[in-house]
Amino acid sequence: MILKFITDQRKLQNFSSRKGAKTPGTKRDFRIECIPSCLCVFVRGFFQNISPCKEWINKKILFGFFLLLLFGGLTSAQQPWWFTLEQGKQYFRSGSYGNALIAFEDARRSRLDQFTRMEQDLILLLSNPNVRPLGDSLEFVERYIDANKEAVPAAALAELYYRIPKDSLGGSVKRALEEIDRLKSYPEADYWLGEAYKAEGELSMALRQYQRAWENRILLETPGFETEILHKITDIHRMRREYQEMEKQANEIIEGNDSSGNPRDIYWAKNSSGSSSLTQVRSAMARILENEGVNRFLTLYRYSNNLTEKTHRLLGFFYYASNRYSPAAEHLMFAFLIQNTVIIDNVVRSEFDFTFTSLEDLLASARSRVEINAYLEDTEYYRTIYYLASALYATGKARPASQLWSFLASSSAAGEWGNRARRYPGPFIDRAIEMP
Repeated sequence: MILKFITDQRKLQNFSSRKGAKTPGTKRDFRIECIPSCLCVFVRGFFQNISPCKEWINKKILFGFFLLLLFGGLTSAQQPWWFTLEQGKQYFRSGSYGNALIAFEDARRSRLDQFTRMEQDLILLLSNPNVRPLGDSLEFVERYIDANKEAVPAAALAELYYRIPKDSLGGSVKRALEEIDRLKSYPEADYWLGEAYKAEGELSMALRQYQRAWENRILLETPGFETEILHKITDIHRMRREYQEMEKQANEIIEGNDSSGNPRDIYWAKNSSGSSSLTQVRSAMARILENEGVNRFLTLYRYSNNLTEKTHRLLGFFYYASNRYSPAAEHLMFAFLIQNTVIIDNVVRSEFDFTFTSLEDLLASARSRVEINAYLEDTEYYRTIYYLASALYATGKARPASQLWSFLASSSAAGEWGNRARRYPGPFIDRAIEMP
């Protein structure tokens, strides 16, 4: 019995060690070819060597086990790259970062392999003596494919047209090949690899993956996802204390355009034709805050751009810690405006007759809401107010600074920042101990 099992194992090894000699019409992936045959060798040897137990083993159960192995092996070998990516996300969210890294790498490699095969299929077709005279005309090549029922190149072009508008190729075969080559990149997988490396503390490797995802952002399928990648790059530079790079990336977030060409922040768009007028608008907002106070400022202005709130807050803290109080006050003013706009909108959704009157009344109405309390903590609401008050005071805007200081001192929910405000009768320039 043991000798028979060893013999079958050697047959299996000999079969697996072949170099993949193919017959016409076979699949290219040798792993898929060998799975059924390998399992057949294994199961045949298993059935032949259990004769002493045949009376009590249910062969139906064993046959079902065989089918499970067979189709399970085929499924894993043919698993699409996007499915592998989703599996990696599940591993990541469960804290299994090692398995997540493997899955993300497999997803990236699978996509690379697929589009490389597509590229090779088209090049093989274009190398045909009957196709070469057609030149760079994609239309003529498609006609040849249809007339000769070339299924593999047809499938490659169908996949390309699914991902890239056909009109953007300009009827050029060369452009089609260039787009296929570009599609080999997988920025989503690069992003998630960055997340996994960051979770493992490998900041340098995480930064490389985020930057790779940013470079291929044109392939992203989720609108606005490129901004999330920029946030991650900015945060890595912050964690590594590379403040010049952090500032550069943060400014790119608030001054640049999204994938559709629209400004991420309409008040800070650097490349806008009316950038000088935007500066005047920001100055007017600051004058309202200075001359008419906090409540009038929040009555006149609303701005719910959550996309840039975090960046304004980060730059405000950074500039304050760097003793650059004017830009600190400007960025913290926008973070403060966005935060309160979100709170007001949340209250109005449940209290239709709500009208903003004062910061104290707004927080009294909102503080009982779980989602608002979570938002206040997530956006460092009271810390933002504290440093905004200090920055305003440092730039000579005493009235709004005193109002914000009094609000913090009277708020029982302000925690550490309320305690700091209560220690002093009015705002002052509190030196930041460390960078954000």
